[in-house]
Amino acid sequence: MGLRGAGRHPVPPAQQPKKRSAAVVGGTTIVSFVALLYVIEAFDQLDGHRLDYNGIRPLEADGLWGILFAPLLHASWAHLMANTVPALVLGFLVTLAGLSRFVWATAIVWIVGGLGTWLIGNLGSPCGETDHIGASGLIFGWLTFLLVFGFFTRSVWQIIIGLLVLFFYGGVLWGAVPVLNVCGGVSWQGHLCGGIAGVLAAYLLSRPERRARERRRALST
Repeated sequence: MGLRGAGRHPVPPAQQPKKRSAAVVGGTTIVSFVALLYVIEAFDQLDGHRLDYNGIRPLEADGLWGILFAPLLHASWAHLMANTVPALVLGFLVTLAGLSRFVWATAIVWIVGGLGTWLIGNLGSPCGETDHIGASGLIFGWLTFLLVFGFFTRSVWQIIIGLLVLFFYGGVLWGAVPVLNVCGGVSWQGHLCGGIAGVLAAYLLSRPERRARERRRALST
């Protein structure tokens, strides 16, 4: 048996939806994240800043929960606005390395940097107890990730991004230098730990390129 007229009017294949560019996806992702920070700060303001007590309190068991919440909390609108532009710029540039790498880099900086802050957050502080909040530790992690990722991957494009970031934001790294803080001052401990975690993330996430380079060297010998 056969089908009469089969093949005379082929059904056109379903049109594939256009894939959005990496820049659009990355931009949407980081803008959404920063918008979330503003929503959380609005709730915090309405709640009398009680959310801020959920930051990282070093060497306290309950303070470990702050590792999850600290980057989402800010002491004031001014604190959040100071972090907004660096978060938008640096976060977006990290997304250009790939959205999955952005997610993993952010997770590594968030957790490892937060744990480091929990361990050393009281160093150099005259306060009896400190409470570390703000996205600046995450921003420092993104910054150092961008500075070294290109050198790990040997990507010219990523190296150029790293050099541009160093030129425009390199001075921010002074915020990770240990100093004796007054109570309520800048958390250099969070900056330092976030920066170290960013380098770790860049090393771990550049593994495919590093392994490919090793294989090429092995084949050429």
